[in-house]
Amino acid sequence: MPGPKLVQDHNWAPDARAAAGIAVLFPGLLLAVDAAAGCTHWQRVLLWTALGLTLLAVLWPTRVRATPGMLMTRGPLHHRRVRTDRLVSVAWHDGVAQRLVLRDLDGNRLEVDPRVLAANPALWHLFDQGVQVSLSLGTLREGSDALRRLARLIDRQTMRTVFKISDMDTA
Repeated sequence: MPGPKLVQDHNWAPDARAAAGIAVLFPGLLLAVDAAAGCTHWQRVLLWTALGLTLLAVLWPTRVRATPGMLMTRGPLHHRRVRTDRLVSVAWHDGVAQRLVLRDLDGNRLEVDPRVLAANPALWHLFDQGVQVSLSLGTLREGSDALRRLARLIDRQTMRTVFKISDMDTA
């Protein structure tokens, strides 16, 4: 008997490759400049290597996965999950990086980039199914504004995709 359907962000692998490429390429260029200038010392090699590792840690994308009733994120330093069918609150935080903050009845907290849900219809579908269960059970007491804002973002993304596919894209 197969387990629950697992859906994940289809953009994660290309984003991870890009982060790794930048983390290798940038310090590599700095090392090449040092070599061309004739000042490659072990301290500078160590410095540029540390810079590359720091870039990798900062740029590494968070992996977002979902199963029916569950949304999970995994980053370089954390692994979080929240029950979407037992949500208590949904909040939208603006700033440098927009975040959707979800809390469930068990006290779990998860932050996810709303654009990940907008770019992945299968993730959005499983998330929305869980939200509908939470609404029907009455556990979701805060977050109607955030959910409406997320729905508008999803609708805009869907509209752009439809226009692009039908060659009606003006941008």
